[in-house]
Amino acid sequence: MAKKIVIDAGHGGSDPGTSSNGIVEKDYTLKISKYLKNRFDDLGIESSLTRTNDETLGPKDRPNRVQSFYGKGNDVIVLSNHINAGGGDSHCVTNV
Repeated sequence: MAKKIVIDAGHGGSDPGTSSNGIVEKDYTLKISKYLKNRFDDLGIESSLTRTNDETLGPKDRPNRVQSFYGKGNDVIVLSNHINAGGGDSHCVTNV
């Protein structure tokens, strides 16, 4: 059975995610997600993006958007991209 992939660019719009040194999570998750989409296209793997620009997806919007492409069957893989900030030497994730 062929799998279909939904690529979720985490955060976006009014939710920037973490930021440091001019790096804003929502911008990089979108860049990474677009890159993945292009690679899957090159490989002939069916995929969709939850967002293609800087838009806000609320807590109910995101899962609805994910399921709008291919439903919620066992043939759907969801990749949700995030870039989390770590704290000090403990390597604890501070933004989940």
